[in-house]
Amino acid sequence: MCEALEVTRSGYYAHKSGSSMLRKTEDERLTTLIIESFEASRQNYGTQRIQRDLRELGETVSRRRIGRLMKQTGLVCKTIKKFKVTTNSNHNRTLSPHLLNRQFKVDEPNQVWVGDITYIWTQSGWLYLATVIDLFSRKVVGWSMAGHMRTSLVNEALQMAIWQRKPPKGLLWHTDRGSQYASKEHRALLKEHHIEQSMSRKGNCWDNAVAESFFHSLKTECVFHERYKTREQAQASIFDYIEVFYNRKRRHSANNQMSPANFESFRNVA
Repeated sequence: MCEALEVTRSGYYAHKSGSSMLRKTEDERLTTLIIESFEASRQNYGTQRIQRDLRELGETVSRRRIGRLMKQTGLVCKTIKKFKVTTNSNHNRTLSPHLLNRQFKVDEPNQVWVGDITYIWTQSGWLYLATVIDLFSRKVVGWSMAGHMRTSLVNEALQMAIWQRKPPKGLLWHTDRGSQYASKEHRALLKEHHIEQSMSRKGNCWDNAVAESFFHSLKTECVFHERYKTREQAQASIFDYIEVFYNRKRRHSANNQMSPANFESFRNVA
């Protein structure tokens, strides 16, 4: 090898040693940036999202190298767990047709919102969460939490979204067939604001996949890693996840790996 390169043996090994040292130094520098990205994501980001963080810092790094450095440093994403979704669809109230038809790609804000309810266990009892998500950016534009699942829970979430976004007439509002969404009080709220209602088909969770996906992220990235003593503690934690992390920082695959807030800003949404 040395003869082919026309270098001395000592010169070859000195060069090789120097290259190794440079590689090690570069790995150490990148590891620091990777750790910062990983911690900023609340230990939720894998190689794809960390790569996007580094790219915005002007660093071109392969996902394979990021994965190797994460493994060496012991960085492991939070464990994914299964969860149940809860709504009562066994009722005799009037249902709305499935107008959304799984058209989850929306080109303008405040055209289609989706909603759902989930529950969070605390040592003081169940806490119920209702959300409203704009399909345009996947931003949570309305939410409500309470120790009950009455219609007021979903109405308060929707009223928050209406107050914040001031949607035009004809907004499409899609949910499952839960009794809260089929109630007279909820339909009255929709009529008041000229909102058209859409509901999932019976037993078909994929019809409301975006809402389900948000709850999956909330629980696997936040709730399942906490032990809430009180409902108030859970409320503070969930508020922080939604408003501080999810809406403003967390990269979303549907937004070309931008957070909902950044995506709306990029698209010049007021």
